Amino acid sequence: MSYKVRLETFEGPFDLLVYLIERAEMSIYDIEIREITGQYLAHIRRMEENDVVVGSEFMVLAATLIDIKSRMLLPRVVSEDGVTEEDPRTDLTRKLVEYVRFKKAAAALEELREAARLKQAKPQEDLLPFMGEPDVFLRMDMEQFTAAFKAFIHRRKKQDELLRMRAHIERERVSLEAKIGVIGKLLRAAKDKILRFGELLAEKADRYDRVVTFIAILDMARAGDLVAEQDGAFSEIRVRRT
Repeated sequence: MSYKVRLETFEGPFDLLVYLIERAEMSIYDIEIREITGQYLAHIRRMEENDVVVGSEFMVLAATLIDIKSRMLLPRVVSEDGVTEEDPRTDLTRKLVEYVRFKKAAAALEELREAARLKQAKPQEDLLPFMGEPDVFLRMDMEQFTAAFKAFIHRRKKQDELLRMRAHIERERVSLEAKIGVIGKLLRAAKDKILRFGELLAEKADRYDRVVTFIAILDMARAGDLVAEQDGAFSEIRVRRT
């Protein structure tokens, strides 16, 4: 049985690998595989020394690094057509670039969600009654003044009611953690079946629920809990259990 491991600020093997590459000031497109493999294995050993159960995904990436390291020691094969064998690091580089891209996208979406949560839209008001002559209210009789005051009180009550409704709705909206739990249950119930993005949404999903669902998918994909696929830009996302 394997466990998800969180080490300091690292979430999963790719997060650790990206950190080591950035700390060594290497380019993802030109990784010093011998140095990175040694650092990665040393970190795994420290985990084991501290009685941390290392998840299987960490060991899979360790085996991949060792395999690439051994292949880098062999001379590159050149075909009869003069085509040189592909760099053993190519597939790992592609996965790292994709991981970094999705991680930045998830962080950007989370910032937008936090910024939107702190904003409060002002309800639209009818300004026509206030667009007359500047001294129009000075010439009002008592009946007109009373009507204008009642209209002001009515608008104020409507604004207060709208604010209470929004606060109530905000409390009932699904949090990111709860959404991840819902998606996990759906995937376990579906077993190895592929689920479409629309099947992960709430019954009456609004734009907020769609954004939270998308962020939850990215977060679970980064943690290795699911695999997300998409045929092309703007096409429907499909997910399945790892």
